[in-house]
Amino acid sequence: MLVNNQEYAILVAGGSGTRMQSQLPKQFLSIGGQPILMHTIQRFHLYNPHIKIVLVLPADQIFFWQQLCAEHAFTLPHQVVEGGASRFASVKNGLAVIMGEGVVAVHDGVRPFVPVSIIREAFTVAAEKGNAVVAVPLKESIRIVSEGSSRALDRNQYRLVQTPQCFQLSLLRQAYQLPEESSFTDDASVVERLGEKIYLVPGAYENVKITTPEDLLWAESFLQSGK
Repeated sequence: MLVNNQEYAILVAGGSGTRMQSQLPKQFLSIGGQPILMHTIQRFHLYNPHIKIVLVLPADQIFFWQQLCAEHAFTLPHQVVEGGASRFASVKNGLAVIMGEGVVAVHDGVRPFVPVSIIREAFTVAAEKGNAVVAVPLKESIRIVSEGSSRALDRNQYRLVQTPQCFQLSLLRQAYQLPEESSFTDDASVVERLGEKIYLVPGAYENVKITTPEDLLWAESFLQSGK
């Protein structure tokens, strides 16, 4: 079990507005009168007021974010780091500014509704086992398509992977020394490449990655519900 209990969060926010059909990058779109990204930072601060947050943004979005923070009087502490050409490179840039040891969560900046209880569980399991990846069961039936035909699969054998994904820092640093591969779709896949076993913890369906206009409508409704 890890002795050093310092906690960190790398929030990756490199989205454009393409699928959202917006000229404004999705992480800056407003829900409940506040940019999505601010809601996400607040969740992690609510979990642990002493957590050290690293926000990774494209270089050309950093000044705009600073303007938004001033406009909304947003003062929760966080460090802004310039992102890379890919998610892998962006997480690597975020890792580079963390000097200490402990446990780090990597989280999508546009998942603003992750329950605090799930953040806590992920950090706890990662501190004990080395990693913890949030995931939920499938709700719907699935089929695999191949060469013009399809067949049913047992959905109970599959999980939808979410974030946060938490790791002991020494492990994640080791993983991110690997050359980037196209199969690295998230941090778990990078760590798995080292031969590590990945531990899943239960996620939540409200931990939505806001990507489309429909997601934005749902997010406004969810906020108004007060949950």
